[in-house]
Amino acid sequence: MASETKSWRATVLTLFPDMFPGPLGVSLAGKALASGLWALEARDIRDSATDRHRSVDDTPAGGGPGMVLRADVLAAAIDAAEIAPDRPRLLMSPRGQPLTQSRVVELAAGPGPLIVCGRFEGVDQRVIEARRLEEISIGDYVLSGGEIAAMALIDACVRLLPGVMGKLASGTEESFSDSLLEYPQYTRPQAFEGRQIPEVLTSGDHAKVAAWRQAEAEALTRTRRPDLWAKRPGQKRPKNTTDG
Repeated sequence: MASETKSWRATVLTLFPDMFPGPLGVSLAGKALASGLWALEARDIRDSATDRHRSVDDTPAGGGPGMVLRADVLAAAIDAAEIAPDRPRLLMSPRGQPLTQSRVVELAAGPGPLIVCGRFEGVDQRVIEARRLEEISIGDYVLSGGEIAAMALIDACVRLLPGVMGKLASGTEESFSDSLLEYPQYTRPQAFEGRQIPEVLTSGDHAKVAAWRQAEAEALTRTRRPDLWAKRPGQKRPKNTTDG
């Protein structure tokens, strides 16, 4: 098995390895990548093709539009990556389980995943089953491929790695922590186009600031994401007026 460093590692299987690191090479993620806080390997699925045309797809069994990634080629690409058995194997897919902050925290705490980026009409179901791929979605919409979704997942994980963000609190007091959206943020100037920073935030009373932020986070979550609010202990979904 190929040797792996102890840093968090993302191994991406894609038909377009030149897309990486892309935005992951700048800002916090890029600085952390350059300093060795995490590692990225983008592998070309076509390297596992067996014919001279480097074919990776074929027509759907049963007919229909588009093409499907072949099970044998993708399985060979996964096997060639030689990842450690404790690393998650993910497939970015619109039919997958929605990516949540809690799942991101789990992935960030581990050794780092192998991520398969689908293309065309999808991936042969047999390789999903045979290589135990966990399907993950970043939203109820369809992209041209899994690369952008993979970048979103990696970025969400990398920012939680030790040493990436300046202050640990930056990763704990934000949207989706404790099933709440983040409270509103303000900074200088004190007045902007007639709008003032809420007085409590400049009062110097840390207890009042904390209480205000909690109340604002709860109010925003109730209004904008009642599904999140309903997940909090002791909360109930707002009653639908059509229920009687």
